Amino acid sequence: MQITPIPCLTDNYAYIISDNNSKIVGVVDPSEALPIISFLNKKNLQLSYILNTHHHFDHIGGNAELKKLYNAKVVGFVGDKHRIPGIDIALKDNEKWTFGNSQVKILHIPGHTLGHICFFFEKEKAAFTGDTLFSLGCGRIFEGDHRQMLTSLEKIKKLPKDTKIYCGHEYTYKNAEFCIKYDNDNIDLKKQFEKVKKLRLNNLPTIPTNLEDELKSNIFLRCDQNDLKIKLNMKNQEDFKIFKKVRDLKDSF
Repeated sequence: MQITPIPCLTDNYAYIISDNNSKIVGVVDPSEALPIISFLNKKNLQLSYILNTHHHFDHIGGNAELKKLYNAKVVGFVGDKHRIPGIDIALKDNEKWTFGNSQVKILHIPGHTLGHICFFFEKEKAAFTGDTLFSLGCGRIFEGDHRQMLTSLEKIKKLPKDTKIYCGHEYTYKNAEFCIKYDNDNIDLKKQFEKVKKLRLNNLPTIPTNLEDELKSNIFLRCDQNDLKIKLNMKNQEDFKIFKKVRDLKDSF
């Protein structure tokens, strides 16, 4: 299976997923149609599915045009049927869905929005996390609350460590600057930041990242770690309070 990031708008990524054996092709979170159409035409591919992690316009903006042009089926969360345009396949939390030769597990991960989901391709160990988990960051909390977001991140943390994370935006450099500010002696983070700098210098995507690196470097996934609690002068505080503090700091960063 091939996964290709397609830059959209100013800093969004859509992802073209192509199953070479079954010839099934999908796109995750097409914020606009033209870059997707251009790639599909160049590769002579026919779009079968549009997968939406959540209802925000910068993740569904291309739905209508792509559905009309390719007669593709729109896939999303059952709770967002009223908010995702043209939805055909409405999936529930923990449901398994088949994409070509791949089994896809649906994880309901509210916080950023109430209907946010992650598409986890089990055999390929690829997770499309939308705006919940970013490389070295996590999404803003718009419709849910801090506890929901922390619970959602905990769900993602339980995936296999070698899972590749495909998120919705190229925010990694800015996220790394924030992590370094509050977790400045984290050696894994420093190494990660050097990689990120090189990639962005050459205008290359920092995505996918992998879960193991995120667990070591992403401050939002380290709220259960004592060394971070000490750095924040919050020793012995519960993980939730650490997460809330870090998310609030990021909101004003």
